[in-house]
Amino acid sequence: MHGNSDLPKKKTKKQKLTKEDKQHNKQLASDRALNENVIGKLKRFKIVSDKYRNRRKRFGLRFNLIAGIYNYELGI
Repeated sequence: MHGNSDLPKKKTKKQKLTKEDKQHNKQLASDRALNENVIGKLKRFKIVSDKYRNRRKRFGLRFNLIAGIYNYELGI
């Protein structure tokens, strides 16, 4: 487990979740969905999903360009 990771709270047989726990889990799920959508968009450019076969020096530049295109698409 990473120190910055945040896991959802789970109920037990004896104890149900409180409203705060349910709200926290819902917020985590919405954040996770947003992150997974961004990763999916990056995979469409094949820079993350396939083996990178070009020069390693340019990987950062190309990744930043693709991220910039995606941010432009979002209007950020």
